Amino acid sequence: MTSEAKSRLKRPLQSMPEDIAARLTARGLSAAYAARPPYQRNDYLGWIARAKREATREKRIAQMLDELEAGDAYMKMPYDGPSG
Repeated sequence: MTSEAKSRLKRPLQSMPEDIAARLTARGLSAAYAARPPYQRNDYLGWIARAKREATREKRIAQMLDELEAGDAYMKMPYDGPSG
């Protein structure tokens, strides 16, 4: 993420947990994740981090991965990609 993009985020910047990075790599979704706008990447990580129970965290990770794989959703909302 560029420093300009970081400065435009209004929420605290979330760091990438190792287990999530490994899952992105394992499913071949690292590029799909990187192609998302900075706010989406940050929102996904913050949403996952706020889970109080491990089962909830796992469910949120699975949703993120599924949405990245399908490429047509962001947090259960329609997403057309960078051009949309």
